[in-house]
Amino acid sequence: MSKLPDFEGLAMFAKVAEEGSFAAAATAMGVSIATVSRAVSRLEERLGGRLFNRTSRRLALTDYGHTLAERAAKIYAEAQETEDFARETSSRPRGLVKLAAPLSFGARWVAPLLPEFFRAYPEISVDLHLTDAHADLIGDGFDAALRIAVMEDSSLVARLIAPVRRFVVASPGYLSRYGRPQHPHDLGAHQCLSYVNRSRREVWRFSRQSGEECAVTPTGVLRGTSIEALLPTVLAGLAITELPEFVATQYFLDQQLEPILTDWCLPEGGLYFVTPTARTRPAKVSALADFFVDRLSAAQWSAEKLMGWKPPDHRQR
Repeated sequence: MSKLPDFEGLAMFAKVAEEGSFAAAATAMGVSIATVSRAVSRLEERLGGRLFNRTSRRLALTDYGHTLAERAAKIYAEAQETEDFARETSSRPRGLVKLAAPLSFGARWVAPLLPEFFRAYPEISVDLHLTDAHADLIGDGFDAALRIAVMEDSSLVARLIAPVRRFVVASPGYLSRYGRPQHPHDLGAHQCLSYVNRSRREVWRFSRQSGEECAVTPTGVLRGTSIEALLPTVLAGLAITELPEFVATQYFLDQQLEPILTDWCLPEGGLYFVTPTARTRPAKVSALADFFVDRLSAAQWSAEKLMGWKPPDHRQR
């Protein structure tokens, strides 16, 4: 005999006792009469006692059935309340969302939006992890992540929020001192700073309208785990680096940095809201996803919007 109680049998027994017939109980629960009858018979066999006296015209609880009916009804009611609570919780935006986001983007663009989100959804709290390391959503128990990447095939569900271009940049001081590279191959003679936390070996892949492609492995005096680690050396006029658009444009505006090799393009990535699955996504995660799509899809950081700069139409994707 199973060690687990026969919850289905108890629930159907309670409903038959309440409705006074197998047919009425079956209709109320949306199952067949045969299903109800089998469940009650199975419960009687398990418990070792008859619960109903049955005739062709009448159904009545036995004395033994009377002793169990009230308790079975409580079990049934509590199970219904539990399901109602779970259903309300899953459909109502509430609870904790564990969210990962890139360090620089999260600090500059995500964190400032959260007060508005909390005012709109006071029953949701956010556990925000800012890191440029690749977050393992499933292994580390994240509900979602904001990712800036050229997305590849994955078992994860990714919702595109906005495109994010990439630029190779240098300061005016660096360019006046060391010259402006005219071809990606020229970068081999320059200090080029790169990130440590990339899923693959760091390679800058360029393409241009003629169809020519070029891959460069950057080498320089510094590698870092975040953009913030590289920027001081680049701003000081000592090196070149590659920056995502949401960082680069703020330095373009005040002319601290300039884009170089502008007739070449790096692969265009995007800002994505990523979750382990869409089938069982709770309302709290959907609310956060919709909020970010609404607030970030306009890409206020874009070079086109801020500076009127339009990229060539041969972007590699």
